[in-house]
Amino acid sequence: MTLKVPDIRTPLPGKNARRIVAKDRRYTSSSYLKEYPLVIARGKGAVVEDVDGNRFLDFMAGIAVNITGYSHPRVVRAVKRQAEKFFHICSTDFYYESFANLAERLTRMIPMEGEKSVFFTNSGAEAVETAIKLVRYYTKRPYIISFLGSFHGRTMGALSLTASKAKQRSFFSSFLPGVHHIPYGYCYRCPYHLTYRFCGIHCAEALDQVICQTLMSPREIAAIFVEPIQGEGGYIVPPPEFHQKLRAFAEKNGILYVVDEVQSGMGRTGKFLAIENFGVEPDVVVLAKGLASGLPLGAVVSKKKYMNWKAGTHGSTFGGNPLACEAALATLELLEKRLIDNAARMGRRLLEKLLGLKKDQPMIGDVRGLGLMIGVEMIKDPETQEPAAKEAGEIVQRAFQKGLLLLPCGENVIRFCPPLVVNRKEIDTAVEIFGQVLNDFKKEA
Repeated sequence: MTLKVPDIRTPLPGKNARRIVAKDRRYTSSSYLKEYPLVIARGKGAVVEDVDGNRFLDFMAGIAVNITGYSHPRVVRAVKRQAEKFFHICSTDFYYESFANLAERLTRMIPMEGEKSVFFTNSGAEAVETAIKLVRYYTKRPYIISFLGSFHGRTMGALSLTASKAKQRSFFSSFLPGVHHIPYGYCYRCPYHLTYRFCGIHCAEALDQVICQTLMSPREIAAIFVEPIQGEGGYIVPPPEFHQKLRAFAEKNGILYVVDEVQSGMGRTGKFLAIENFGVEPDVVVLAKGLASGLPLGAVVSKKKYMNWKAGTHGSTFGGNPLACEAALATLELLEKRLIDNAARMGRRLLEKLLGLKKDQPMIGDVRGLGLMIGVEMIKDPETQEPAAKEAGEIVQRAFQKGLLLLPCGENVIRFCPPLVVNRKEIDTAVEIFGQVLNDFKKEA
């Protein structure tokens, strides 16, 4: 399949797509119907084709999942080989080689001193649930710190940590007790109305200076759960000192530092883990999404001394499924050989081009990111920086009509998170289409 950006001339999907969407709406509980729905038929690399033959350049990667692109031949071969042997045997009761090999490889790649342990799950939310149980079991402490704008999943424990959109939490109370949310390090819209370099990194200091002075002793806090770069909250990159200060506070008080790398990990930022960009060593790492290039797999990796629970305390029937383990081993090999480096190179190119676009586009308030995890914050007015939430959604739809798949995040941010196999031509094409859409908005203003 070669890159061919389609010219979609009608406001409706083709005949085949309409038929499939109608059936989906009849028999499933889809939350909403997109104005321009994509019904995918196949994909290769960073390009997907729908059931009507239209081709799209994918800069959302299944929400940062398809890091090796669509149907990478090495991943496909690994899954096929395993499928011919056996699909499943419960890893909590019996053993198989790929399970052990994957755990060994992950412990080698995770930047954490000392011996490590791994627990496999089916998803990011399950991995977060596992980490919640782990930190409480080990520390015997009641409180957990999370952040406003965070996203850790939508199962009840994970949802207790999530605080990115009210609709994700509304009408699901009561939540896990003992979870407290504090503002994240969001310099473009500082929650404390301070200016970076003159702020003392108050967003990190507030936990000690405010929360632990008024609500709880630090010796009652089991863990700090944090995304190195906030994902659903708006692709927010905190100031460099943010994680360093929080980690130092955690270490001083025996608090476990849990980094949620579900969206930011697996090489997306040009490092295997995003936290590596901040020079901080975590106590617990949560992985999922791209770990198995699209097959359901999550993992919790911790220092061995923390994962000391008794047999039967926690388990999973399908976690570490043999097919997913083989896909993950192939994925990690691709990351180490080429894709992490490619994410760094292509990420620099994408960031540079988007920053160049910002100079002529008043709707772009901020461009931020690391590697191929970049957010573009849309505003209505450069003076007021009023969020352009409705406009951001419209831009995503118009980009779709021009053959570019994007997704929003936060209130008014458009995320760029293509597969890590993306090349220079595809980067340039994506920015060109994005610029065309913004130019159309300027003409209509």
